[in-house]
Amino acid sequence: MSDHLMNTKEVAEYLDIHEKQVYALIKSGRIPGTKVTGKWIFPKKFIDEWIEDNAKEGLKQARKKSSQISGAVLASGSNDPILDMLLTATKKTHPDFFMFSANTGSTEGLKSLNTGLTDVALSHLYDAETGRYNVPYLNKYLPNVNPVVVNLFAREIGFLFSQKRKGDIQGFASLANENLRFVNRQQGSGIRVLLDYHLAKENINSDQIKGYQNEVYTHFEVGLAIISGEADVGITSAAVSKLLGLCFLPITSECFDMIMDQTTYFQQGVQSFIETLKSESFKNRVDKIGGYDFKDSGKIFYASH
Repeated sequence: MSDHLMNTKEVAEYLDIHEKQVYALIKSGRIPGTKVTGKWIFPKKFIDEWIEDNAKEGLKQARKKSSQISGAVLASGSNDPILDMLLTATKKTHPDFFMFSANTGSTEGLKSLNTGLTDVALSHLYDAETGRYNVPYLNKYLPNVNPVVVNLFAREIGFLFSQKRKGDIQGFASLANENLRFVNRQQGSGIRVLLDYHLAKENINSDQIKGYQNEVYTHFEVGLAIISGEADVGITSAAVSKLLGLCFLPITSECFDMIMDQTTYFQQGVQSFIETLKSESFKNRVDKIGGYDFKDSGKIFYASH
């Protein structure tokens, strides 16, 4: 089967579901595919578009629910293990606070902010030309927004793997080892942008990486794929290695920001969120996990004029 066409088994692996569920989706007409010589085939391009459309529909439903709660904030974009901790801590100190979050990846978070599907985009997109995060992408993805970029934290990112693979992972070149199975993040995510930048820099073809097409949507899913034996290595935050007891090889420290329109920045819910982020009690909890730097937390990195 070519790189552009997938069979039912490959689609099941790509979507991380059972093959029987693929047939159920076919029967209900909910997935794009065609039958050729008695077998179902699926153009990867159509499957990717189908995933994106479903993600947008999920955001629309979340937007509808959040709009029914006064002052609720909808965030979408990148994912991080301590975001749930931050949301819970904010809720405890500010009982009227409501923030709903959707893991769509950094790029989709910015696109959703521009179209009004979300109030806040969570992003860590690296720009190789400037060496900066997120700000260089504002003109491209947010033409309809007067953006404010607020830093949440810096976090350590690196290769995640099990103890038995210690020594096999030396850097990006190791991913081309035919004996290693990689678990990737979805297209448009900050981790995927970082990976593809380094692969191009080191002249490594993604076709050489076994599992490059195996995509998941969260850092924890990367860790769970390794624990379950489905993959040998992935790229995630240092926090996941600590929480799941896996080995970690650092790549970089990256900037994780929240981006919103200027009018949203002044909402009480957003200000409560930033206040909790900067509190010593929250920082002390996260310090026990490690891998985070809060020196710029709450700072405005960019504001349109």
